[in-house]
Amino acid sequence: MLKSSPFEENRVFNTIKLKYKKLSNRATTPTRGSVFAAGYDLYAAHEATILPGGRGLIKTDLQIELPEGCYGRVAPRSGLALEKGIDVGAGVIDRDYRGNLGVILFNFGEQEFKIKKNDRIAQLICERVLCPELVECESLEETERGLNGYGSTGV
Repeated sequence: MLKSSPFEENRVFNTIKLKYKKLSNRATTPTRGSVFAAGYDLYAAHEATILPGGRGLIKTDLQIELPEGCYGRVAPRSGLALEKGIDVGAGVIDRDYRGNLGVILFNFGEQEFKIKKNDRIAQLICERVLCPELVECESLEETERGLNGYGSTGV
């Protein structure tokens, strides 16, 4: 079986558009680290410092228009998480949101985290979303697991 090149595989995905608008000259166009990268790197538009145990809202000075049937998930960058203890919070962007795209960063590290303009701070992943009809029921289907919750399947 012939393997297609990454460029051929990306042609299918490139028919779907993620539109963006720069709100200032401080904004940086999102980039992908490789042709197989799941997300687009997001860049800080302003300098900031997040103290150990603290959090901050870092603006990108970008607006986005997500493709139909998708939402945006703002995810941590693995290197920042491992090396600096930086994580992302509240990472869901609804398709109809048109404000300045901000990233909530938490500093779980022991050192203050300094952010410079154009630093990569997170990644934006477009994911398909299902919005099923909500149906209230008197009972739900029984399962083998039942009511067994936290830790019931092993640690």
